[in-house]
Amino acid sequence: MAGGSKPRARSRPRAPAESAVVPIERSRVGDRLELARIAPSGRSLVTGLLILLSAVGLYAAARTTSAFAVEQIAVEGAPPEVAAQVRKALAPAVGESLLGLDLAELAYRAESVPMVAGAFFDRGFPHTLRIAVVPEVPVAVLRQGSSSWLAAAGGRVVAELGRGTRPSLPRIWLKRDVEIRLGERVGGLQLKAVAAVAPLRSQPLPVAVGSVVATREELTLVLRTGVELRLGDGSDLPVKLEVARHVLLKLAGAHGYLDLSVPERPVAGESLNSQVEVESMNSMVL
Repeated sequence: MAGGSKPRARSRPRAPAESAVVPIERSRVGDRLELARIAPSGRSLVTGLLILLSAVGLYAAARTTSAFAVEQIAVEGAPPEVAAQVRKALAPAVGESLLGLDLAELAYRAESVPMVAGAFFDRGFPHTLRIAVVPEVPVAVLRQGSSSWLAAAGGRVVAELGRGTRPSLPRIWLKRDVEIRLGERVGGLQLKAVAAVAPLRSQPLPVAVGSVVATREELTLVLRTGVELRLGDGSDLPVKLEVARHVLLKLAGAHGYLDLSVPERPVAGESLNSQVEVESMNSMVL
């Protein structure tokens, strides 16, 4: 070669890159999923269906046979006389299957007893029907002539009373044309009067209430000391009663009235004359 140059070395051809081939197994039926491997067999389906039908049949039989027939009615949460009335009201359930009882119908029957405010049931297998009673809370005595009735917090008439019974409860005097039915609720002015003393059952005043007078314009609680609590139209009753609790402690031994028509400005006076003005000589703003 000219110039004495050395011949250029030729590059050697590269060997092809080695590759690995991973064989993919295919099912005998191709790429489709073999459902037969995860689906239950026909025998399993038949067995499961037979078990279900047997359970349904046993439940249906238990509802209609005497296997779980009611033999005893256990009443809880009620005094003996009320419990006896509840058992009498639920007597049609005796002999019926515990599984076949209509509990809504039984609750209606139990709550038809005047002193029962609510009822909750439980099946005590094999033969006991259990009932938990929520009793009504008496708060006042309704008086009409020589007749007396016991009224609960919601205004329901829960019992007839003999004259002079339940002396600790306030009296609500009714006009002769007011109709009273045992087990039903009073309305109108009578309900307004009952609602006025219902909160006092749990939070009494320092002096017990002897009677309640309700008119369309005025609601008055007459205390056993003779003091009148004039509550106006009966609105904001919880506030007025709370003010009365505090003020009555300062008026121990006083007579007359305490006007709470405006609870932010209670007024006490010595005269019971309903025409006495707040600004009278015998009044004092507390």
